[in-house]
Amino acid sequence: MSRRQSTRGRWIEDWNPEDEKFWDHSGRRIARRNLWLSILSEHIGFSVWSMWSVLVLFMSPDIGLGFAPGEKFLLVITPTLVGALLRLPYSYAVTRFGGRNWTVFASVVLLVPTVSAVYFVQRPGTPLWVFVVIAATAGVGGGNFASSMTNITTFFPQRHQGWALGLNAGGGNLGVAVIQLLGLLVIATAGDTHPSYVAAAYLPLIGLVALLAALRMDNVDAVRAAPGTQREAVRHRGTWWISLLYVGTFGSFIGYGFAFGLVLQSQFGSTPLEAASFTFLGPLLGSVARPLGGRLADRWGGARITLLTFLGMTGGTALLVLASHTKAFPLFISGFTALFVLSGIGSGSTFKLIPALFAKNAEEAVAAGRDARVEFERSRRLSGAVLGIAGAVGALGGVAINLVFRASYSGADGSGTLAFCAFLVYYALCVAVVRTVFMRGDDRAAPQTDVLPKYPSRVR
Repeated sequence: MSRRQSTRGRWIEDWNPEDEKFWDHSGRRIARRNLWLSILSEHIGFSVWSMWSVLVLFMSPDIGLGFAPGEKFLLVITPTLVGALLRLPYSYAVTRFGGRNWTVFASVVLLVPTVSAVYFVQRPGTPLWVFVVIAATAGVGGGNFASSMTNITTFFPQRHQGWALGLNAGGGNLGVAVIQLLGLLVIATAGDTHPSYVAAAYLPLIGLVALLAALRMDNVDAVRAAPGTQREAVRHRGTWWISLLYVGTFGSFIGYGFAFGLVLQSQFGSTPLEAASFTFLGPLLGSVARPLGGRLADRWGGARITLLTFLGMTGGTALLVLASHTKAFPLFISGFTALFVLSGIGSGSTFKLIPALFAKNAEEAVAAGRDARVEFERSRRLSGAVLGIAGAVGALGGVAINLVFRASYSGADGSGTLAFCAFLVYYALCVAVVRTVFMRGDDRAAPQTDVLPKYPSRVR
């Protein structure tokens, strides 16, 4: 019995979406089905991952959980850090066990942080360390992103990957906004003393997404990583330039998304209801903007769109410095909303740089006389590995943002001005990196040509 035959679940052999005949006949339908289910799973994962950005808004002496702002920031930082660290093993796991199989597992395991939150979050007198442990388990939701993106990049042809990856990531990112909307709904209808309602709402959804993934998703043999793929990706200097940029785009999105409510409470003394009324808007717009960033990158090139994004983020952060110094609430909200939208667009365009970069390397190898099939399969596997690495490093950017906020609001003036100045410097650095590394007069800034090989695929 062959290795594939002994593996449970449906497997697709010799998947090649670059074969236009196969893509038009059946590949597009299969890829889209897996994409929509991947989006659903990742969406729930992001909601669980960002759950503590909502739960901390409820924590007050009224329910026997009167933690200081610094302690609340710790509960926001912890799942961000764990989720970032899990992204590399999650990215590898999907290449070892298959996209369908790993999605089922990654969905079921979300029950651990969710059930724990339901049980403990309304128990007066629960010590901080218990909540830190539960928040850490919520990091599994952040790992979903890496496995999902690694899986989906295999399903789509290179010419459509900006749009497909943008949809996949944007739909997942929406989980941040949705759980914050749910928090607003709970506060508005039941008051700010029932945080367990927020977590409990996800229990049936987790079961549903795990069931749908088991019944309707596929494992793709092409996603399997050859031995040493991640090590090869780590040695490629492009991996680290892209990761640095992704810290500025996705790191900003997830860092601001987790911290926004606490920033409003710390900067302007907002009540839980007031904070929740604004926290969902930025993540919502940023999530919707991410597929747009992928689409724009497909049309105009990832480097060009990423450069424009960082220029905009530099200007938006300058507005926040001014708003923080002058205590101008409308300007503060406007600046933050602009940053969410721009970070969403930039996240989509930055990820477009990955398949474009390795496709270009494959083209050069083929032009030098190497086997086209081998080189483009290697390109696809390296792209998947780099998606995992960049995703992990980018999520660590969210950790850094929350640490900087924590330090800034614990300072003498108790404002976020120093934090925004630090972010301004980083975005300026990213502008310089895009300009000097990815836009040096070659065609990396332009859309890549589809020259990938055509060979048949077998589905069973």
